[in-house]
Amino acid sequence: MMVLILTNLFPTKDNPNSGIFITKRLKEHEKLGVDFTAVSLAFRDKGRLLSLLRSLLRKPSEVPLKELEGVSFNPVFVERGLFDVVIQKFWTMKKALENFTDRFAEQIFQKFPKHNIIHAHGMYLPAPAGVVARKVSEIWNVPYVVTLHGSDVNLNMARRDVRDIYLETLENAARCIFVSRALLEKAKSFGYSGQNATVIPNGYDPDVFKPMDKNTVIKELGIYKEDTQYVGFVGNLIPIKRADKLPEIFRKIAKELPNTRFLIVGNGVLRDKILKEMEGLDVIFAGRVPQVEVAKYMNAMNVMVLPSRNEGWPCVVLEAQACGTCVVGSSNGGIPEAIGFDEYVVEEGENFEERFARKVVDVLKSGYDRNRLIERAKGFTWEEIVKREIKIYDQVG
Repeated sequence: MMVLILTNLFPTKDNPNSGIFITKRLKEHEKLGVDFTAVSLAFRDKGRLLSLLRSLLRKPSEVPLKELEGVSFNPVFVERGLFDVVIQKFWTMKKALENFTDRFAEQIFQKFPKHNIIHAHGMYLPAPAGVVARKVSEIWNVPYVVTLHGSDVNLNMARRDVRDIYLETLENAARCIFVSRALLEKAKSFGYSGQNATVIPNGYDPDVFKPMDKNTVIKELGIYKEDTQYVGFVGNLIPIKRADKLPEIFRKIAKELPNTRFLIVGNGVLRDKILKEMEGLDVIFAGRVPQVEVAKYMNAMNVMVLPSRNEGWPCVVLEAQACGTCVVGSSNGGIPEAIGFDEYVVEEGENFEERFARKVVDVLKSGYDRNRLIERAKGFTWEEIVKREIKIYDQVG
């Protein structure tokens, strides 16, 4: 059985960790003997004006990598000029979506032999991989599967101008995989029937994320401070992660527990604003680091925070739990499902930041059972997750 993997989420030159849960998944596919071809759906700037505009807006071009961690990716490019961007932004997204997905589908048909199954990861605008999969499946007359990861439903499917295309694509898929029950329910709220749906979350790499000696790791990272507890955040510094509220949350924690050092692992558009608002706090900003370093920072933390305004399935939760670190998160999206313990979930609502900080302080004071977290995480290794996906292939192929 040959599986064509189409993805909007792939490693890039500027950010190899982009779509890391696709790379890790495909490594496990190889171990389990799945014959697949991975295709990155990428755009290439056409014309100097668009390149100049990207430069002025400080938006890096997403140059896809052809290989990462032994996994081969086959980039397929569609050229996008300034006129295409204008159509997308100011005319109609639906027209841009149809145009781009037609062009991707045609290239895939020309460049690759017929596969038995198509598995698309992501329904992200302006060229949802699932829509490309549907169009290629019509040419090849083979089934397609779509996995939806989060903002492709929460943000993109929420758009009325393209919703009919999303519904057509999901309803005609052999199977739709959602990374959390919350994400499935969100899609159903937009009119999706759910008749061909299943829930399979993303996983974690147990060879990377595992318990380490806390004192040793803290010293290796050069962040050791006597009689100190460590509270951290791992993720993109963007509004959907509620990163804009980290300074407020951290200050409230520091007021109760002055001997707290805060760790921020990640980067994003809010970086400078956040750092400025955290002046006076004991903060270590690690930036974007490889996963092996992320695992060390997670082991260094006494508590990791995830106050996101929405999430499909936050992989960082299981990664942290596999390290034996407690995660306190919001009640939004798939976060409660990922955390698995009600006592570490803070309900959205009035005075959220105050209540969130209080919960972190309470956990730091009372402690928690690390082994309970580690044992729970074992059910979410990439091996376990990919075996469930292979069952889907066997059922629909």
